[in-house]
Amino acid sequence: MTSLPFDVLLATENLTKKFGRRTAVDGLSLEVHRGDVFGFLGPNGAGKSTTMRMILGLVHPTAGSVRIGGMDTACSRRELLARVGAVVEAPGFYHHLSGWENLRIFSALGGGASDAQIAEAIGVVGLLGREHDRVGTYSHGMRQRLGIAQALLPEPELILLDEPGDGLDPRSNLEIRRLIRRLADERQLTIFLSSHFLHEVEQLCNRVGILNHGRLLYQGSVADLLTQELHLRLGVDRIGEVRRFLQSIEGVRILLEEPRALTLRLQAVDPAWLNARLVAQGFHVHEIRTVKETLESVFLRLTGEEAAA
Repeated sequence: MTSLPFDVLLATENLTKKFGRRTAVDGLSLEVHRGDVFGFLGPNGAGKSTTMRMILGLVHPTAGSVRIGGMDTACSRRELLARVGAVVEAPGFYHHLSGWENLRIFSALGGGASDAQIAEAIGVVGLLGREHDRVGTYSHGMRQRLGIAQALLPEPELILLDEPGDGLDPRSNLEIRRLIRRLADERQLTIFLSSHFLHEVEQLCNRVGILNHGRLLYQGSVADLLTQELHLRLGVDRIGEVRRFLQSIEGVRILLEEPRALTLRLQAVDPAWLNARLVAQGFHVHEIRTVKETLESVFLRLTGEEAAA
C-alpha cells in the first residue's frame, strides 16, 4: 500500500461493495484533502450512501481499503473513527428528552463529553436558548443542526454529512449551508458531504467527486470541472443555414436553438476561429459570448442524464 501525502486526510483505494450479484460501489479510489469541503455527487442509487457507510465502518467492503490520516481503518478502526463525526441519516433522537440530554446520552456511548464541550457544540450550531427544550418541539432544521452538534462532540478532523439539506425549507437549508461554511472556515474542519442541491454544492464546495453506477467519473476542483468545456452563445441570422453549417464542424455541439441565437458546446474549438469561419461563409454574427457552464449541466452530461433532462 502506497503512502499518502500529509494533506490527504481521507482516501479510499479500489473500494468495492457487492450485494449478491449487484455491485453498489466499483473500485472507488478517492482522495479528500485536509480543509476540503468535498461534494460527493451522484444520481439516486449511484453508491454514495454505501460509500459513506463503508468509510464509517457500518458496512464491510467486499474489496479495497479506507484510510484516514494515512492509517487503514481496518487495522485501527476505533482510534481512527474517533477522529470522524457523521450525520449519515436523518438524526434519530429521543423526542421526549431535551437537546442537551440527547447529546449527553449519545456522547456517553463514545466515551463522554464534558458539559463545556456540549455547550460549545450547541453554540456553534446556533441552538443556544433551545437546548433544554424537548427535541419533539424542534423543527426538522433544528434537529439537523442538533445532529451536527452531536457530530462535533468528538472534536473530529473530518465530518461526513449525507444529504444535510434534504427535506429542509429554503431558510433552514441556507442556515445549514452557512453552518457548514463556518465549520470549514473557522474550525478548519474537513467536510465530506453528499447533496442533490447542485447549485448549492457549486457555491459551497471547493472539490467534488461524481459517482454513477458505483464508478467514479470525476474528482477534482469545481473550478477545473466547469472549465473543461466551453459554452458559447452565438447570435446569428439565417439560423437554419448556420445550424447545418455548424453540424459539419467537429467539436461543435448545439445545445439550444432560439429564433436568432444558438448556444453551443465547444471541444478544442477556438471561438475566434469559429467566428471567422462563419463570417467567411457570409453569415452575420451579431453576438458572440462565452456562457459559464454550471455544475448541474456538467453533472447531467457526465451521468448521461442530459438527454432525458
